[in-house]
Amino acid sequence: MDSRPSGLTVVVLGLRLLAELGLLAALAWAGWHLTGSTALSLVAAVVLPLLAAGVWGRWVAPRARHRLGDPARAAVEVVLFMTSFVLLTRSEPHPDTIGWALALLLVYLVSLPVRRMEL
Repeated sequence: MDSRPSGLTVVVLGLRLLAELGLLAALAWAGWHLTGSTALSLVAAVVLPLLAAGVWGRWVAPRARHRLGDPARAAVEVVLFMTSFVLLTRSEPHPDTIGWALALLLVYLVSLPVRRMEL
């Protein structure tokens, strides 16, 4: 039996990876634009994605030692993505930024079918 994922699954897994990387990029961008202070902006741009990566790695990642079961894991994902969306749209309320935030949410939503896969 062939244990390799289908072509569609590979595409959706790729979208999932893009959504996860986009989450980190969005948090860094939002952190940079959150305050008027360069020092605080730098701290926020580094700390926000590191915090999200830590949460993801501990409770959401497929090989996390303390991976949460559903629905808790789904709730953590939704909170992270919605937080990035809100911070991104509030830190730089420009039509382009809102478009990128919506695109990130769309990619995340399209990648949802593979979130339950055990990899």
